[in-house]
Amino acid sequence: MIEAPVRNGALKGLKVIDLTMMLAGPFATMLLGDQGATIIKIEPLDGDMTRTVNLASGSGMPYGGYYQSINRNKLSMTVDLKSEAGKDVLRRLVRDADVLVENYRVGVMDRLGLSYESLAKINPRLVYAAVRGFGDPRTGKSPYADWPAFDVIAQAMGGIMGITGPDANTPLKIGPGVGDIVPAMMLTIGILSAVRHASGTGQGQFVDVSMYDAVLALCERIVYQHSYDGAVPGPEGNSHPLLCPFGLFPARDGWVSVACPRDHFWVILTEAMGRPDLGADERYALNAARSARNNEVVGMVSDWTRTLTKHQLAECLGGKIPFGPVNNVADIFADPHTAVREMLPEVEQPGRGTVRIAGTPIRMTRTQGGVARRGALLGEDTDKILRGAGYSAEEIEALRTANAIG
Repeated sequence: MIEAPVRNGALKGLKVIDLTMMLAGPFATMLLGDQGATIIKIEPLDGDMTRTVNLASGSGMPYGGYYQSINRNKLSMTVDLKSEAGKDVLRRLVRDADVLVENYRVGVMDRLGLSYESLAKINPRLVYAAVRGFGDPRTGKSPYADWPAFDVIAQAMGGIMGITGPDANTPLKIGPGVGDIVPAMMLTIGILSAVRHASGTGQGQFVDVSMYDAVLALCERIVYQHSYDGAVPGPEGNSHPLLCPFGLFPARDGWVSVACPRDHFWVILTEAMGRPDLGADERYALNAARSARNNEVVGMVSDWTRTLTKHQLAECLGGKIPFGPVNNVADIFADPHTAVREMLPEVEQPGRGTVRIAGTPIRMTRTQGGVARRGALLGEDTDKILRGAGYSAEEIEALRTANAIG
C-alpha cells in the first residue's frame, strides 16, 4: 500500500481512486485525503483542466492556485482511459481499492466499459461514488440527466439564488462555488457511510449525489415554508424572514453582522445603543413584534452602527450577542483566529516558492488531518503507483511506449 501524505489521519489505509476534475469531485476527494486516505488521482495525459486556471502567464508554475487548493494530499498518475491498456490499468488498481470517485457526465464510464457494475465484479466491496448535475439514472432518472451542469446552474435550479439578492426582484449568485462544494461534502458523507457498510458486510454500492439535490437540501427552509404555508420565498436582502434584527448593518468603515435570535440579546443590544427603553418597549420586546416592524428596527440599529467603526462595534458587542465584522480576505489573513486554528497553511508551490491555501476546518484530538503535501505534478507518481500495483519496470515501459500512461 502506498503511504498517504497525511500519515496520522483517521482514514489511513483507505485507498481511493480519483477520476474527478474541476471542483465538485476533487473537493470531495480532497476532504478524504485531508483525513489520511490515499488518493490516487488519475488524470488524462494532458491533465485536469484546472491545472492551467489561475496560472500567471510566464510564471513558470506547472499549475495555479485553483488546482493547488483542492488537489493537495493526492498522488497523480496519467492514464489514457480510452485505450484498452489504460482501461486495464484502472481495473488492476480497482482490485484492492476501497473507493472510486468520478464526476463525468451520465454514461461516460459505461461507454468506456468501466461502469460500476463491471468494476464491482472485479471488487464486490468497491464503493463507487459519482457527483453529477442531476444525479445518475441508477438512483432516479431526472429529466435533466443529460444536461451539463456547473456551480452556477446548481445554484440557480436548487433554489439558493431564488432567496438571495438585494431585493425581491433580483436573484444573486453566491460568491463561493456552493453549487459544487456542498454536493462534494454530501458525497463525502455518502462515501464514508458506504465504506462503513462495506467494512461490515463486504458489500460495496453505488453512491450518487446530484448537485441540484444538494443545493436544494441546503435550502431546506424554503421547502417547509412552501409546504406548511404555501409561501414562495424570494430574495431577502440582508435581513432574515423570521428573526429581527438578524443580518448586516453599516459601520463607519465597512459592515458588521448582528443577530438577536433571542429576546434577551435585543435587550443587550439596546443597552449598548444607549436606548434601554427600546428593550422594554412592547412594540419591540418580542421577536414576533420586531419582525413585523423589520424595516423600522433595522433602521434604528443601522443609525447607531454607522456612527462607529467595526473595531468599536466589536468592543461594544463582541462576546455579548452574536456579532462579527464582515471580513475581506486581507482581514482574514490578519486575524489571529485563523493563525491559531491553522486555517491558512503554507504549502510549496513549484515555480514560485511557498503560498497559502485554505486548510481543513475539521479538528481532531487523536487523528488530526491537514495539508501535508502540495498538489502533485502531472503524473508525478505514475511509476510509484504502478510498482505498488505489481507492475514490473518492463510492463511500465511498455505502457508508456503505447501511450497508455504519461
